[in-house]
Amino acid sequence: MCSARQVEHVQTVVVGGGQAGLSVGYHLAKHGRPFVILDANERIGDSWRRRWDSLRLFTPARFDGLSGMPFPASPDEFPTKNQMGDYLEAYAERFRLPVRTGMRVEKVSRRGGTYLVEAGDQRFEAEHVVVAMAKYQEPWVPPFAPGLDPRIVQLHSCDYRNPTQLREGGVLIAGAGNSGAEIARELASRHKIWMSGRDVGQIPFSIGGLVGRLFLSRFVLRFVFHRVLTMDTPIGRRVRPKVLHIGGPLIRVKWKHLAASEVERAPKVVGVRGGLPLMENGQVLDVANIVWCTGFRPGFSWIDLPVFDEDGLPLQHRGVVADEPGLYFVGLHFLYALSSTMIHGVGRDAAYIADVIANRTRTASAA
Repeated sequence: MCSARQVEHVQTVVVGGGQAGLSVGYHLAKHGRPFVILDANERIGDSWRRRWDSLRLFTPARFDGLSGMPFPASPDEFPTKNQMGDYLEAYAERFRLPVRTGMRVEKVSRRGGTYLVEAGDQRFEAEHVVVAMAKYQEPWVPPFAPGLDPRIVQLHSCDYRNPTQLREGGVLIAGAGNSGAEIARELASRHKIWMSGRDVGQIPFSIGGLVGRLFLSRFVLRFVFHRVLTMDTPIGRRVRPKVLHIGGPLIRVKWKHLAASEVERAPKVVGVRGGLPLMENGQVLDVANIVWCTGFRPGFSWIDLPVFDEDGLPLQHRGVVADEPGLYFVGLHFLYALSSTMIHGVGRDAAYIADVIANRTRTASAA
């Protein structure tokens, strides 16, 4: 049992120091509320820096700034992942946000009328806990993957950095979403590529062209993703389950680009035969490498509270957990709108949560 002097009391603990956590911190600071942000990374922005080397954002810089600080680039430029990481670090410094890095939260539980947040040998007691993290925490690969020939190089997309990680020979990209498409195109100049997975569709224009700059910026991002596809509209409530289970359409790399790079479509991979990947049609692919672009599982097992559905996702409305007053989520895919995980959309969700916390603390003080 922890002694009182081992527990630090703070009104609000924000778990996660990415764009969601920093946005919550910005709005809590505007309300004058005391808080601390705990982040597992050694440096703010490292969750972006660790992604594959050639990654660029899908949204232009005009949409990549958080509240109070525009992104420092040409409005139509698509920032690199390192630029995004550096921007988040500069954002925290500019607004003097109290981020404690190198602190991985291992457990959140109830402690009477407050919450106990455990991070290594550090303990925090808080009236409010904001989980400011995406659900993409635990990379998922199919259970048959360990049965593949050990000579096959296997990487999950979260561990892929560049082509030098792979052996000579063919590559199976398992997963046909945006990550799979971008990695497939990058590898196609060096390897024979097969790409398996369901067709998620694609947007019908180039995001870097004139149509993309006008249509994407003025209509899709600002209006459709941010105001039409929300939990407050009938169409938003219909679309949300499909987005959560299937994913979004291809954005930058389209099927025509993959075809031009001689990427070959393959059926779904369903198992192993003779140490090689077995496809749904009975075909066996003799490949030297597999990149699993198969997504993530929520990974909220460290939250020791009964607030999740059968899929491991929190039962919440606009990030507020009704059955646990004081527990909140920001950064989840389609938390409130399709824009909720996008840089330009997370600020609205963060402001909403900060308003709820500020109102509740004022009410508690008055009482």
